[in-house]
Amino acid sequence: MRRLVKVAAVLMVSVFVSTTAYAQATIAGTVKDLSGGVLPGVTVEASSPALIEKVRTAVTDGTGQYRVENLRPGVYSVKFSLSGFSTVKREGLELSGSMTATVAVELPVGSLEETVTVAGESPVIDLQGAQRQTVLTNDMMNAIPSAGSYNSLLVLVPGVFGGQQDVSTGPCNSCTFSAHGTLLSGGRANTEARLLVDGISIAVPQAGGTNYLTDPRNSQEINFTTSGSLGEVESGGPVMNIVPKSGGNRLSASAFGSWANGNLQSGNLNDELRKLNITPSPLIKSYDLSGSVGAPIKRDRLWFFGTARGQGNSAYITNMYYNKNAGDPNAWLYVPDKTRQAFNDKTWQNASGRITAQVTPRNKINVFWDEQLVCKSCQNGGNYANATTSPEANGYGDLHPMRFQQATWSSPFSNKILLEGGFGYFFSRWGGRAKQNPNTEALVRIIEQCSAGCANNGGIPNLMYRSQTTDLFSDGRNKNITTTWRASSSAPPRRT
Repeated sequence: MRRLVKVAAVLMVSVFVSTTAYAQATIAGTVKDLSGGVLPGVTVEASSPALIEKVRTAVTDGTGQYRVENLRPGVYSVKFSLSGFSTVKREGLELSGSMTATVAVELPVGSLEETVTVAGESPVIDLQGAQRQTVLTNDMMNAIPSAGSYNSLLVLVPGVFGGQQDVSTGPCNSCTFSAHGTLLSGGRANTEARLLVDGISIAVPQAGGTNYLTDPRNSQEINFTTSGSLGEVESGGPVMNIVPKSGGNRLSASAFGSWANGNLQSGNLNDELRKLNITPSPLIKSYDLSGSVGAPIKRDRLWFFGTARGQGNSAYITNMYYNKNAGDPNAWLYVPDKTRQAFNDKTWQNASGRITAQVTPRNKINVFWDEQLVCKSCQNGGNYANATTSPEANGYGDLHPMRFQQATWSSPFSNKILLEGGFGYFFSRWGGRAKQNPNTEALVRIIEQCSAGCANNGGIPNLMYRSQTTDLFSDGRNKNITTTWRASSSAPPRRT
């Protein structure tokens, strides 16, 4: 009866849930003897420090074929053993993304004590999948100088365009990317791309972008699928999947830090650039500090991995100063205070934790929680802090944190069937809160209509000042809540 219940459950999942590709890497192939005959019943063991259970096992079928599913990114060793034949061991297989590494071997006749070890380069071409992927490993991301955000890594992926490419100003908010070669405001290019964390989408469905700030330096890998996506995403565009780290059987930690101020900033401003009205934005400070720690809670059964990161950037706004009349209900003009130059500052803080549990040999659960604060301590962190907006017309950042919660389950049910499921909750706020000292919400916002000169009002055409009440980003209370469920069963294709 118990076996019938299991079979019925598998059939129901297979019928009602479309086949998807949430599984990670796979090792597959055929085992033969030296005469070319297929060998059924060969025990195949894939082992790696990346696996919490250390070893994943499969057995070749009647045609000599095998598959080892749902393998985390890492370096693997594969051992093939059968009574009456020498044991063959293949080492140094590096897996990434959702690739299927084909490993075919021949077992020579021999005693049980004999082991043949084969060392060679990892397969680089997936002969069994149609997806086109670019994988950025953790080593690669740490070696390349960048702002350490996913949008700054887009330039490394052929055929993908988008995001903010400035190495000094940190991540962008509401980032989008496209495989069409350009970003079209309001067009399909903005809505087709999707950002996933361990297979669960955190994109805003109606816009395609996201203001989620991840920490690529402390992720296992980031893989981009530029074509060949299946039913796991509802759009036809590129997909970026961030795979968080999962801790390990030994305590380990890492730290990263960078810092700069105006003394470290060079300048190339000359008379020719001044004639073109090109002026710099002097740097005040820019910093990025992060750390991570991974440890076993219970060896080979329960792992923990946590990260914390703080980023900030502050720069003066050229030709913009605080308004001496800020907060005065009887004053209607902008009077610059030349002793207080305006500046634009932004800060990002986030902390995350991930628990990986091998509940049974064939059932693994991951729980991930990421808490993020954007511009908690900013003074002029509004999106409109620029050379045409007076500081009193900008708001503070929102105190409410963004939050991403995720739980996933995977089970190599048998050598033929892989079951997976997961749930994700993403809560984000965008906009800001009202400034205090002075609070300008009760005042009327003014936009200077003078297009040139404007000598009577600060000399700034199109200046916005006096109040932030009509600024959606400065005094908005906007939020997005995205909940995502997924479940799938997958099986290898039939071979004839």
